[in-house]
Amino acid sequence: MFGWVLPFAIFVVIIALFIVSMTRRRHGESEVAAPGWTATKEVFRDPTTKRLMRVWIDTAGERHYVPEK
Repeated sequence: MFGWVLPFAIFVVIIALFIVSMTRRRHGESEVAAPGWTATKEVFRDPTTKRLMRVWIDTAGERHYVPEK
């Protein structure tokens, strides 16, 4: 009688995970540069969000991506 409930629940979970994944920042992405980061000359357009991003380097040499204003 309720054979549609499990497939429907799985579908809802997959859609919810997709929506959450689209709203979260990706690895290394920040809204603003932190104190101590150094801007590089490297700028690129993010293919997913179409935002112009600048690469910043922290004191440990890690790369961070911050949207250009």
